Amino acid sequence: MFKRLAIYFREMYPLLPRFGLATIMFFEIYFVLLLNTGVKTFQIGFQEFIGVFTIFIFLMILRIADDFKDYETDRRLFPERALPSGRVCKKDLAVALSVIVSISVLLNLFFMNNQGWFLFLYIYGTLMSFWFFKKDKIQNSLPLALVTHNPVMMILNIYTITFVCYKYGLPLLSLPTILLAFTMYFPSLIWEISRKIRAPKDETEYVTYSKLFGYQQATRFVQVITLLDIVTNIILLWKISLLGVLVLVANVIWMTIRFQQYIQNPNHFNIKEQVERYTYITEITMVISLALYLLIGMLT
Repeated sequence: MFKRLAIYFREMYPLLPRFGLATIMFFEIYFVLLLNTGVKTFQIGFQEFIGVFTIFIFLMILRIADDFKDYETDRRLFPERALPSGRVCKKDLAVALSVIVSISVLLNLFFMNNQGWFLFLYIYGTLMSFWFFKKDKIQNSLPLALVTHNPVMMILNIYTITFVCYKYGLPLLSLPTILLAFTMYFPSLIWEISRKIRAPKDETEYVTYSKLFGYQQATRFVQVITLLDIVTNIILLWKISLLGVLVLVANVIWMTIRFQQYIQNPNHFNIKEQVERYTYITEITMVISLALYLLIGMLT
């Protein structure tokens, strides 16, 4: 079983990169929120490790749950993947899922300060795995699947936000918390839609947003969300790094040009790859800006 699980994690959920992603997600929210609310004294300990671990595990749970939900579709469209190919068994993933969920639940219930929000996150994730008991209706509607499933990423952000607010006595509802909930959610929404936009010549039986609404309309929608994303990032970064703000502005100008080029000629490049590059630049800019601000603060 362990050899089969090693295959699964290597191909479907690489552990070290995903743990690094979880660390970035947690501490980006953590420090952006504190710096935008005037808190300059940080106390990082065991609870913060649990927060990172929870994000890491929850993203793993979503990955495994998606493979269970899409098993029949993947057997037909993606037979080379670890689970539908038979190189990993459903039982292997079920055992792994039960162990990691149990560990995550125990750690949060015994050591964290936002147990209610944690339970809300896991309850929502569980309902997602059962298609909210409306499988026939949701599975057959790409837009409905988006509006019911994608918001879980915002709930995951709120899990971190509430932990920070409770620990440092900050208000749960404020401009920084609202902006953070959205600015950390928009990349997942942008990625989810852009990965299902294809040029007309590349369409297959796989259902995409470009097939449903046309590639131009789908691209324009992603463009609007991208502009909202960069505005929220700029507002949150304004007090931290003006140089970072300038990089974000240059990045969104470049991405706007790429959107227009794709709308005019979808055969020129893959829009998903361009969106991923934009997201990497945005997130790296935020992380580096935070790191430099904190480093300068420690040295002065």
